Amino acid sequence: MAKITLGMWTTHGPILNTTPEQWMLRVPFDQKVKHWFRNREYSYEELVELRKHENFAERITLEERTRRHALCQDGVARLAQLWNENKPDVAVIMGNDQRELVLDSLQPMFTVYYGDTFWQEPLDHEREAKLSVGIKETEWAYRPAERVEWPGLPELAQRVIAKGVEEGFDFATSKSWPQIPSPHSHVGTPHAFSWIIRRVMQDNPVPVLPIITNTFFPPNQPSAKRCFQMGELVGKVIREWDKDVKVAVFGSGGLTHFTIDESFDNAVLKALAARDKDFLCSIPQTSLMQGTSEVRNWVAAAGALFDTPLKGETIDYVACYRTLAGTGTAQGFVYWK
Repeated sequence: MAKITLGMWTTHGPILNTTPEQWMLRVPFDQKVKHWFRNREYSYEELVELRKHENFAERITLEERTRRHALCQDGVARLAQLWNENKPDVAVIMGNDQRELVLDSLQPMFTVYYGDTFWQEPLDHEREAKLSVGIKETEWAYRPAERVEWPGLPELAQRVIAKGVEEGFDFATSKSWPQIPSPHSHVGTPHAFSWIIRRVMQDNPVPVLPIITNTFFPPNQPSAKRCFQMGELVGKVIREWDKDVKVAVFGSGGLTHFTIDESFDNAVLKALAARDKDFLCSIPQTSLMQGTSEVRNWVAAAGALFDTPLKGETIDYVACYRTLAGTGTAQGFVYWK
């Protein structure tokens, strides 16, 4: 029978893939958008005033950014090392899409990919020119230098879809990524999945089952409870799979961003360590907004992993600030084996 032998929760965003100097390229974005923080929305100026007692000036110096950047790279390297040591045969990645493939013309809550392969390729010059400053510098971590076909996991995907039908879980399905014409700025695999393949699996992937959750976009973002239930279903399917394979399960994304809230992040990490299903399932929708919404992928992976005997720890938690408003991205790296 199949056996889950490795669990990983990891962030995947641009700060992991840019230099400490390049982090600041995103400051103009932070200054012009509204930010969710502790269940309310604020302007940048309001956040600066609200959080001035936290003394972010000390945390955004180049020296401090450089220190935190090094910690992040150590965390990624440790994930890659654990991956190589465990040598799973297949993997399930709980990730999300940010208008890369899934457009607002048709936006499922959950999508199971069941194709034999899925692809990734570099952006052409026209698409690359449309990327925001601070984003185009990160593309190396999500895209290889030339087109590749990565192996899918259709047998397990079909089992997940069938179990969903049986238990009243209405999955959307995809057998191939759409090729959306320019001027759309993306082609191929969403970054939540390609980052795992490129930086943790180090461009040597095993067959992968991508499960896409609509974490970002109203009106049909799933509740934390529903994400956990989805993960539970996937975990059950894996355990019932009559195949002698070692399976890894990933939760890809998070933690708090674009406004960092260390108390919330640490509560999530504590809940994982304690297998606290009640806490994870009770996280309110207003705590899962903007980039923090990707914590839904962590909750889904927890649903698959809590019923296993695996144990592990938080490798590191690094809050990567870039402004006086406390904006940036909090990075986290957790494993169970």
